[in-house]
Amino acid sequence: MIDRRHFLGTGGLALAGLASTGLAVAPRALRGEALIADIQHRTFRYFWDTTDPATGLAPDRWPTPSFASIAAVGFALTAYPIGVVHGWISRAQARARTLATLRFFAEAPQGPAPTGTAGHKGFFYHFLDMKTGTRFGQTELSTIDTALLLGGVLFAQSWYDSDHPDERRIRQLAEQIYGAMDWSWFTPRAPFIAMGWHPETGYIRHDWDSYNESLLLYLLALGSPTNPLPAETWDVWTARFAPAWSDRWGKPHLAFPPLFGHQYSQTWVDFRGIRDRFIAARGLDYFENSRRATYAQRAYAAANPGHFVGYGADCWGLTACDGPGDFTATFNGRPREFFSYSARGPGDRDDGTIAPTAALGSIAFAPEIVVPAAETLHRRYGHAIYRKFGFADSFNPTLTATSPAVREGVVMPGAGWVANDHLGIDQGPIVAMIENRRSGLIWRTMRRNTHIRRGLARAGFSGGWLA
Repeated sequence: MIDRRHFLGTGGLALAGLASTGLAVAPRALRGEALIADIQHRTFRYFWDTTDPATGLAPDRWPTPSFASIAAVGFALTAYPIGVVHGWISRAQARARTLATLRFFAEAPQGPAPTGTAGHKGFFYHFLDMKTGTRFGQTELSTIDTALLLGGVLFAQSWYDSDHPDERRIRQLAEQIYGAMDWSWFTPRAPFIAMGWHPETGYIRHDWDSYNESLLLYLLALGSPTNPLPAETWDVWTARFAPAWSDRWGKPHLAFPPLFGHQYSQTWVDFRGIRDRFIAARGLDYFENSRRATYAQRAYAAANPGHFVGYGADCWGLTACDGPGDFTATFNGRPREFFSYSARGPGDRDDGTIAPTAALGSIAFAPEIVVPAAETLHRRYGHAIYRKFGFADSFNPTLTATSPAVREGVVMPGAGWVANDHLGIDQGPIVAMIENRRSGLIWRTMRRNTHIRRGLARAGFSGGWLA
């Protein structure tokens, strides 16, 4: 995961400036399912309203001007059918936007040149320029972000299933994009997939070699119709999971501190009741593992060992998100270290910054604790963090002083520091996982995808709906 701090501007947002953007939305008295429905609709609008309709490129963040995030595009492609089933847009509108997106990626220039291309060997650069559609700055050719893009591409391939010529074309383009990927080229330290590649310096020195968000990545690599990795790759990889097994803060599970690591792959893959050899030997499945990880975050917040303001059984959520900046300040006689964009988790770079996507992206795992958390966030802090496109990316009730100057966002009465932006990769799990909890739409659709089923079978998954 690339550090977004290198691509952001500096300077805080004045309180008056926040009001002038039209972002602040006075929260209505919503509770329960009415609140969840409102959150989902607002978050869907982020993708529909901010994505370029000609290219399908979704911005990394809004309203700060930014580059496109290919992972956010994957979430956008997933959001469009959700908008259709709820009547927010028509199928024709979703089809046109999806077709434009897949045409862009199928036709985007590829090659080893450091400029003027969108990708290489079938993979795409993490960030693309919103205007040119080519590599932004010196960002890496990203395996995990390409995988998240493909989650949306393959979902579109299976959801647009009519004989309409544009839907047939969507299915064809999805097959073309996926089939173009040269998976073996991205394994310089086989069998593990490298995290990225730069045309200037070659492969990133780190691989996807432990438990994290890369379940989907390896399933795609194994399910490739043109150049799959060997089937034994999965078992070699999962054999390295054992050190992550922990009963800290709750029932034993594979721990990965930021919740995005448990959410991203399961946005598209229904792991309920299906097991590989590693997880079967531990008596659970990856869905239950993520459920336990969600409960562990709640237990950590309730214990609140860092004595942060606001933390509790109904106010929690740590993941990768925006933060106030990189500095140390003293509050109530205690020095506190704060961070800008960072991956936060229990006891891991926790600076009191709460991200609503951490809880809401886990709603399909544990709705009984997520819905009360959403209600608390909305009731207690909604005046500052609930907006046109749903919750702000993050906020920090502990940070209530304006000095030292925060890097981004603003300190607001009753809420502390509040992020200025929404982030596409944090908005995506909210709208998608609410739908998986409500109707199972994405999981049910992806069960039909030949490539996902092939990847699961070659990884050794069995039982449940695969049977």
